[in-house]
Amino acid sequence: MNIQGTYLLPLPPDRVFAQLVDPAVLQQAIPGCENMEKKAEDEYDARLKIGIASLKGSFTGKVRLEDKQPPHKFTLHMEGKGAPGFVNGSSVIELKEEGKGTKLTHTSSVQVGGLIAAVGSRVVEAAAKKLAGEFFQKFTQILAKTPPAP
Repeated sequence: MNIQGTYLLPLPPDRVFAQLVDPAVLQQAIPGCENMEKKAEDEYDARLKIGIASLKGSFTGKVRLEDKQPPHKFTLHMEGKGAPGFVNGSSVIELKEEGKGTKLTHTSSVQVGGLIAAVGSRVVEAAAKKLAGEFFQKFTQILAKTPPAP
């Protein structure tokens, strides 16, 4: 399944990029993320607790950043497994200056399996869009609290 979205963020691209690749910020912004631990350069182990439709559960997985082109673009890869099934995905994040802020566009591809897949693609797609919306809403709140550049 493919998901796309565009968001306007209140900081310039270089500052948005720096926040998007900061694991502490990602942990705060990712819905249900309980822990994120650095394993290698641009690679993290993560533990999440999320629910899709009537399925709720814990997932362990990896987050990896690739193809970094600061401050304009990078690719985020995710994979997770848990009792409800598995989720694998990637998202190309592009940042463009817009006024005093940044226009962020993401193009994401997600594959699910196990019990998650059994709830149906429409439900899973709606849940994925909701989780992406929650992430960017929380991320925008975090950016709003970021001190101004010196």
